[in-house]
Amino acid sequence: MNVVETVLFEKPGKNNTDDCIAVVKSFIKERGIRPVVVASTSGDTALAFHQALKKTGTPLVIVTHSVGFKEPNHDEFDAGIRAQLRKSKVAIHTGTILSHSIEKSLLDGFKGIYPAYIIANTLRRFGEGTKVALEIVMEACDAGLVPEGDEVIGVGGTYQGADTVLLINSRTSKRFLEIDVLEILARPRGRSR
Repeated sequence: MNVVETVLFEKPGKNNTDDCIAVVKSFIKERGIRPVVVASTSGDTALAFHQALKKTGTPLVIVTHSVGFKEPNHDEFDAGIRAQLRKSKVAIHTGTILSHSIEKSLLDGFKGIYPAYIIANTLRRFGEGTKVALEIVMEACDAGLVPEGDEVIGVGGTYQGADTVLLINSRTSKRFLEIDVLEILARPRGRSR
């Protein structure tokens, strides 16, 4: 039996970002380097993780919203931060959110219920960051930025910042039913409403 410490935040949200960074750094120090996949909408969370991890040798992958997610032709990720991260050789994936896009269009247009939305809303019972962390690890695998079948740290959040850290046995979206959450390192108690 292994006893693993889980950090439980009182509330979800960006106020937990620094603590999530500390959880990741502590994990790496105690248990070894793993790829870290971080969700970031504007770039602030990406930059915070990059600055905190750059001297550790940890492979960092940033996953952003797709261009046009909020409005047509708009990239929410700050162009200056993107350039700074690219200069530092940080991998950035800007792509479609797995539980969004085509099904969201059908949901809005036909008012039906679609499998990816059922899955997304089920994962949200464990917090928005849990859904996000699983999605971004699959997206990073789909893009070839992290190896499939490796233990990867996924960092997600609720709206902004980070509030969830999971150790995940990575899989591509094609093998979603094989992805495993190995450990819950940090998450908020409850969900924002």
